[in-house]
Amino acid sequence: MALSRVCWARLAVWGSAVTPGHFVTRRLQLGRSGLAWGAPRSSKLHLSPKADVKNLMSYVVTKTKAINGKYHRFLGRHFPRFYVLYTIFMKGIISIPPFANYLVFLLMYLFPRQLLIRHFWTPKQQTDFLDIYHAFRKQSHPEIISYLEKVIPLISDAGLRWHLTDLCTKIQRGTHPAIHDILALRECFSNHPLGMNQLQALHVKALSRAMLLTSYLPPPLLRHRLKTHTTVIHQLDKALAKLGIGQLTAQEVKSACYLRGLNSTHIGEDRCRTWLGEWLQISCSLKEAELSLLLHNVVLLSTNYLGTRR
Repeated sequence: MALSRVCWARLAVWGSAVTPGHFVTRRLQLGRSGLAWGAPRSSKLHLSPKADVKNLMSYVVTKTKAINGKYHRFLGRHFPRFYVLYTIFMKGIISIPPFANYLVFLLMYLFPRQLLIRHFWTPKQQTDFLDIYHAFRKQSHPEIISYLEKVIPLISDAGLRWHLTDLCTKIQRGTHPAIHDILALRECFSNHPLGMNQLQALHVKALSRAMLLTSYLPPPLLRHRLKTHTTVIHQLDKALAKLGIGQLTAQEVKSACYLRGLNSTHIGEDRCRTWLGEWLQISCSLKEAELSLLLHNVVLLSTNYLGTRR
């Protein structure tokens, strides 16, 4: 019993002399000194495997971003039109799922006509794809001719009614119309019922397809877009007439004809120059109020041109 009291007394004295806080602090100091004693003399701190992996991933991401930035700058500098298409495609569709943006290259390879501009088509692809696009716009030609026939009774002038009937008959028989046959209808296309602002909605949609423009817009927007597009072509025609067709290369002549409705991929250069001369003669004779005739000229002048594929 006495020994027990002595032990308890010593324990109480030791506990009052060394507080718990001092004991914990001392243990921490010993732990730190032990770490310092056991540490290597090198000043570099050895990282754990997790830290090494994290640093490696950070390095890879940084390098990837740098390479990606250089690639974007290269495309924007050397291929601006392709870069615009690439950027829109990446941000609009492909970039939505994670890591799916790398599919854009595969899709461009599989669908070059839809996703690549003409610059990146092979010569064979250019011929095939332009044939496909011309087939699309040619599908609307009979529909446009039928709309012209429907409005013939609405024309007040008997002479204009006869001229338009004769023109539609010639085209349906496969006869290429003469320039004076088309210019004789200028007044008919400047007012009701074939003026630009008087065209019916279905008629406007068919003309949009003939110009390779989207037809999935409200009629007022389609009408405005057709008017703007035709005005631009009319201005280009005036500039081209001043320059002279002879100043154009063979490829430029073919491109100009294709833009205006002729499938020039299978026509010789001389025939293309002749057709373009006819177009410019009609276009430069028209006023701004008569541009509806120029718009229909895409169908009237090119539907049955000698040498084209029907």
